[in-house]
Amino acid sequence: MNRSTSVRRVHRRRLGLGAAGALVALGVAAGPAAAHAGVTASDPRALAENVTLTFTSEAESDTAGIAELRVVLPKGIAPDAVTLKEAPEEWKLTATPDGYAIGGAALATGTDAEYSITVRQLPDEKSLVFKTLETYGDGKVSRWIEVPTSGEKVDNPAPVLALRAAAPGARPPVAPSPSPSPTASAAPPAPPAPPVQPSAAAPSAPAAPGPRTSGEGDASSGTGFVVGGVAAVVLLAAGGAFWWLRRGRSGT
Repeated sequence: MNRSTSVRRVHRRRLGLGAAGALVALGVAAGPAAAHAGVTASDPRALAENVTLTFTSEAESDTAGIAELRVVLPKGIAPDAVTLKEAPEEWKLTATPDGYAIGGAALATGTDAEYSITVRQLPDEKSLVFKTLETYGDGKVSRWIEVPTSGEKVDNPAPVLALRAAAPGARPPVAPSPSPSPTASAAPPAPPAPPVQPSAAAPSAPAAPGPRTSGEGDASSGTGFVVGGVAAVVLLAAGGAFWWLRRGRSGT
């Protein structure tokens, strides 16, 4: 074996080791991806109606299975606008003040949780974020609640659904009109005033004499005439008697 042959073998050995290292590095990079939560839609357009959203939460625990998922709904989707379409056996959906919870018996360890809901109508947005909390049978909680901004990567990204522009003619739901204000005629009647308590009776003043009628004047004047006539007769009689007596005395 000459020297040139030995040099070529060493060179080939080095190339082989380098290729093997590259394959190992590539294998590590292409290994199983980190667990995550995601969402897809049957009609990912703004203002789309009766849309089916499918959620997938990958299992990341080696000791317990997923037992419950709590989701915070994005603005524009109310909890009462969501209904359960498909879920693992015996799992139920319950509305919460800011979204919903879905769960039941814990899944087998290493089993991903997948379920579908129907949304009455999607809001007029460019994207929707569904922050999710995964609870395992042993109490462990995984929080997929971080929202990437400016293209930056985050460790626990929340499920994000990108929406296309709304279809031509699509309209948001009509908000209920406010109740008409009551008019003056419809206003309830005012309550009756409380009865006035009678005060202590004050002494009544004597009634002023009213004007006399013509009959009363005539009766009084007639009575005075009769009395005056009788008095005149008595005086005349008394005078006559006095005159008569005096004449008799002078004759004797």
